[in-house]
Amino acid sequence: MFLIDREGMLAFYNDAAERMIGKPFGEIGHIDGIEFGSELGVSDSDGTPLRGTDSPAGVAFFERRPSHRSVLFTGYDGARRSVEATAYPLFGATNELHGVVVVFWEDAHTSGAS
Repeated sequence: MFLIDREGMLAFYNDAAERMIGKPFGEIGHIDGIEFGSELGVSDSDGTPLRGTDSPAGVAFFERRPSHRSVLFTGYDGARRSVEATAYPLFGATNELHGVVVVFWEDAHTSGAS
């Protein structure tokens, strides 16, 4: 899982995400969430590149609603992965956006596919 903060910056990802992304968070640090998706080459399950605003994280951030989608991305280790990704906006007590949490897992039907 990873977190995007209220400004749209990558704020954190956990050890499980690190293994799939191919670099520890400390090496990447706080970068723009759209830039992060671009660096990973996020695409639709058919390989069509996704605009950052159309990714689950982008929909949760810009449209302020949950989103789920099958996506492909290339980790910093060069491995292309097929994942299911679900993103939720995080709201405060007065309905202000605090950020987005994205949970993703490898698609068991296509794991190992390139």
